[in-house]
Amino acid sequence: MLSQEDNQLLTRTGDDMPMGQLLRRFWVPALLSEELPEPGGAPRKFRVMGEDLLAFREGDGTVGVIDPVCPHRGASLYLGRNEDDGMRCVYHGWKFDRNGVCLEIPTAPPGSPYRDKIRLKSYPAREWGDIIWIYMGPEADPPELPRMEFALVPPEHRYVSKKWQDCNWVQAVEGALDTAHFSFLHMIFEQDEEQALSMLQHAAIGAQGVRNDRIRWVKEDTMPRFAVNAFDAGLIIGGARRADAGQSYWRIAHFLMPNHAYAPSAFPGENYHGQTWVPHTDQGCWIYTYTWNPERPLTAEERERCRRGHTVHAEVDENYRPIRGPHNEYMIDRKKQKTSSFTGIDGVSEQDAAIQDSMGPIVDRTRENLGATDIGVVRFRQYIMKAARELRDSGREPAAARLANAYTVRSGGWVCDSGKSLAEVMTERFGDPDGDVGRLYAVEAGTGGQT
Repeated sequence: MLSQEDNQLLTRTGDDMPMGQLLRRFWVPALLSEELPEPGGAPRKFRVMGEDLLAFREGDGTVGVIDPVCPHRGASLYLGRNEDDGMRCVYHGWKFDRNGVCLEIPTAPPGSPYRDKIRLKSYPAREWGDIIWIYMGPEADPPELPRMEFALVPPEHRYVSKKWQDCNWVQAVEGALDTAHFSFLHMIFEQDEEQALSMLQHAAIGAQGVRNDRIRWVKEDTMPRFAVNAFDAGLIIGGARRADAGQSYWRIAHFLMPNHAYAPSAFPGENYHGQTWVPHTDQGCWIYTYTWNPERPLTAEERERCRRGHTVHAEVDENYRPIRGPHNEYMIDRKKQKTSSFTGIDGVSEQDAAIQDSMGPIVDRTRENLGATDIGVVRFRQYIMKAARELRDSGREPAAARLANAYTVRSGGWVCDSGKSLAEVMTERFGDPDGDVGRLYAVEAGTGGQT
């Protein structure tokens, strides 16, 4: 369990809080690219870590992110005109570019230097992997964007979405890192084994020889043995279950600083999955979800399954709110709960959300009683709180924020002889103890591969 003080440190993300300052040292998703579809089109208002912001796409397609409040009289720039080179307030015509520079003050005398004294808060914005990212940290020298593999593959090889969740971002992250819960939360009873397989594999294709065995191993061994290794961008969390003939079935996830995680399911040839959690406030978050295949384009069927809420994706409405959520009790079916699944709730994502939301907006970790299968969650807490304290107490900047290439890793599943260490399993599965696959991607000089 945590003390109340530590729980506050872990979960609070305002700009005056240590964790909020840590998150602001990294690029964070703000919107999907599709939310700003047209150059010169309508702006989009949004909130990140309790801060209200406005995004707009200039005439050349470049995205700007600014304070939504006009510094003249406080009118909302969301109502403003996007004039291709900047947003104009419709109250008195003051105009600002994407960097917050005041371009015009029609109410000031011609030639007046007054506009040079006016500056609107803005944040650097970049598009990367069908997501608009922003950097909310110190103004000087933003780091490179993290070279996550889903953003490095061609667009036709990936599917990116987002979904809302009614709880603090940390308990959602912890749910992703706790892979022991697959034996119950996502498991289907025997008569629906094919559906269980689909859930366990996250709709993957390939590794036919161990497809059905994976379900059985997860069902039979409800207490995986965990190992956790640190690496430059975060943590590698491996859980080993008993397999057949003296072998172990490993499911290995990555936590990537400060708010990304990769799913542990993929075997060679299958699709990979990941999530990024962005606090809206401390009591709700947006989750950016992505599926990719480094070897081939995703099929139309796979894309449709993602759209309908398969794997890490949820089935959402036009506002990216899940169709099955707390407003309708996740459409829980009590009959199915007795005959088909442990939850009676359809969808891996929705099952996760239901449990995580049920803990309350911010779970009280002083009441926990943790066990051996919670080691990944414990190490995550220790790791990220240590980074937040170091930044607060000594000004030590998080090294991972400046190590973009360390993010090009893969997580996944593997079957091997028992007794091997996590590093040995990773090397056997990926050719590197950290799962680093950066060698497969050329980097343009001076760009970090960013687009």
